[in-house]
Amino acid sequence: MSTITTNDLKNGMTLDLDDGLFQVVDFQHVKPGKGHAFVRTSLRNVRAGGTVERTFRSGEKVERATIDKREMNFLYRDGDDYVFMDNETFDQINVTPTTLGDAGFYIVDGSAVILEMYGTEIVGTDLPASVELNIAETDPGLQGDRSSGGTKPATLETGLVIHVPLFISPGERVKVDTRSGDYLSRA
Repeated sequence: MSTITTNDLKNGMTLDLDDGLFQVVDFQHVKPGKGHAFVRTSLRNVRAGGTVERTFRSGEKVERATIDKREMNFLYRDGDDYVFMDNETFDQINVTPTTLGDAGFYIVDGSAVILEMYGTEIVGTDLPASVELNIAETDPGLQGDRSSGGTKPATLETGLVIHVPLFISPGERVKVDTRSGDYLSRA
């Protein structure tokens, strides 16, 4: 780990603080008329997901955490666990669904995923902005409802339920936004 000062903070940087592992969401250097300068930050807990506000003295030293991003292929599900293969070393690792969080809803067999590693611990996933998934189950659209703006629930092949337009039928491929979980278009 490298030590940096709070003057070198940037958005997206990961810090190893006494409270845990935090990613810088936002920061602001403040120089009041009286007193010393300070840095006001908004930090996201990488493990728990919560956001905290924290103020540092200007020039204070903090530990920067080294996050290794590894591209891995999703092979299959082993019970509840996901099995990934490292593209460089060909090692296989089992990952629990709680570690992946909502990212598990966008991963299908053979898909490439970038896992963010801190040592041997997986602290996050880096998914593409959108993925293409098959509709596993949805109600058929009614005749005459093809042009209206209504939506209906649809279950994807991964188990995620999204709202799609009425003209979408089971078996079709759709493009889904991984950040919000919204339907984007037909694939």
